[in-house]
Amino acid sequence: MKNLLDVDDLAKYLKLKKQTIYNWLNQRKISGMKIGGVWRFDKHEIDKWLKSQSRNIKK
Repeated sequence: MKNLLDVDDLAKYLKLKKQTIYNWLNQRKISGMKIGGVWRFDKHEIDKWLKSQSRNIKK
């Protein structure tokens, strides 16, 4: 599936360290699924989560 990212892919996509991804998983800030012992993330769900985290700044 093209829309599934592993931890390395997600870290690159978000420009974060892999440890941050693991920390967020542990803190339940993001959700993923383990397939064959490897964490996978749906890119569409990550994009939705990112939008929900954005703040509206009034000028």
